[in-house]
Amino acid sequence: MPSDCITYQNSGYFTKLMMDYLDEKSELKMFYNHFPTIENFKTQIEEKNFNFNDNNNFKREILASELEKQYLNFEVSKTTLNNIKLLNNTNTFTITTGHQLNLFTGPLYFLYKIVSTINLCKQLKKEFPENNFVPIYWMATEDHDFEEINYFNFKEKVFRWNRESFGPVGRLSTEGLDKVFDLFSKEIGNSNNAKFLKNLFENAYLKHSNLADATRFLANELFQNEGLVIIDGDSIELKKLFIPFVKKELLEQTSLKKVTEINELLKDYFIQVNPREINLFYIEDNLRERIIFEDGIYKVNNTIIQFSESEILSELENHPEKFSPNVILRPLYQEVILPNLCYIGGGGELAYWLELKSNFEENNVTFPMLLLRNSVLLTTQKQTEKAAKLDLSWSDLFSKQRDLVDVKTKEFSQFTIDFSEQKEHLKKQFEKLYTIANKTDKSFIGAVKAQEIKQIKGLENLEKRLLKAEKRIHSDKLDRIVSLQNELFPNQSLQERKANFSEFYLEFGNTLIEELLTELNPLSQEFKIITL
Repeated sequence: MPSDCITYQNSGYFTKLMMDYLDEKSELKMFYNHFPTIENFKTQIEEKNFNFNDNNNFKREILASELEKQYLNFEVSKTTLNNIKLLNNTNTFTITTGHQLNLFTGPLYFLYKIVSTINLCKQLKKEFPENNFVPIYWMATEDHDFEEINYFNFKEKVFRWNRESFGPVGRLSTEGLDKVFDLFSKEIGNSNNAKFLKNLFENAYLKHSNLADATRFLANELFQNEGLVIIDGDSIELKKLFIPFVKKELLEQTSLKKVTEINELLKDYFIQVNPREINLFYIEDNLRERIIFEDGIYKVNNTIIQFSESEILSELENHPEKFSPNVILRPLYQEVILPNLCYIGGGGELAYWLELKSNFEENNVTFPMLLLRNSVLLTTQKQTEKAAKLDLSWSDLFSKQRDLVDVKTKEFSQFTIDFSEQKEHLKKQFEKLYTIANKTDKSFIGAVKAQEIKQIKGLENLEKRLLKAEKRIHSDKLDRIVSLQNELFPNQSLQERKANFSEFYLEFGNTLIEELLTELNPLSQEFKIITL
């Protein structure tokens, strides 16, 4: 099955910050540790090994033990179980991606994140066979923005889970998802692939009591044969390892100072996140609110809960599970408990990671390598053939629709729809008039300028009218181009941000994930086009 690619930089879908990062611009090098190349992993391994491992290996033992507990009620592949046990060893490291608990995986890039993580582990094992590399999916169980995760798209329909939600989404009951299941089942038919999707949804969401367990089951079913290890950070034992860092945040608020300093240096780019005075939430089953510090008292926002300094430190020691890091501190929490080398994420995620390096240094925790996840455009053989018949390159299809239509109209036209030559000729004529005007009254210069602007604008209007007329003549071919681009870029945005994997699994079955595992090279910096 053929595949193709386009560079991230030429795709037109990445920010200036990401393009400068991928180009390794010198002005950004202070914001990350090592750029993700296979050669640089050797140094990263040495640094993490020195920083993470200890004489009694207690962190690794707690991590492996907690993961075994989290998988107790799940069928675990031998590969995944072995990877969990390997985490006890000082020569084992992780590659991590994270994602929200989107309903039925949400958009396609959920798969791409995980496949990038799995494939990088395979590459590293070949390069550094003396070490072990475990792919980790960090579930964002402590997030609270239910409206971001309570739906998925299938073709042109939205399947939404309507209910109220308070507190961490991972603890949310799966009650009510039977209605979503019924609607989805009716939509997808009864083919073998449809039956697989129905069973997957039913077993994940109707046979597990909370969203964290449902998501673990789902991701495990799709990737357990690849040894994927799924971790839930909403854990008492893991939070105990983070107590010293939470205490420092409560008493010193260092992350506010450090991240604010970095954001000032990054001000020429879009700042992804801004720190708060205290970057922690207080959580219970139906509560997730910011901890704020006012008049010497620690308060839980929008509640009557409050603590003195001694009381909140006692609460931290006795109930670390009630303290949840926000977007600023969650990466630190991850790197404290995992022997992690690299975080794989989207452009928005890496943008806020680039704000955090100095805070890691302040806490004496190794900053991971940051790798932009693979991006993919999935096409069918029919769509690829259509593109070829319309003489469209992938660069054409990635361009903005208005630009694409204009460029193709000009290509199809028997005329040159570009009046640059005429405009240049007109400007030369007016240069002679300016020479005359400079020798007369100044008011005449203004009259000449006004006339020049009027005539240039007249040529531009004629150019636009000619282009419009040619679009009508070639409308049939242009409509087919627009239709194809709309299929591949729904709502003129990236397919991977809109479509759900079920749309493609329904047609192609296991071939979908098999092709991703075969084709995606996480270190390639290419937007992959895969024809299924």
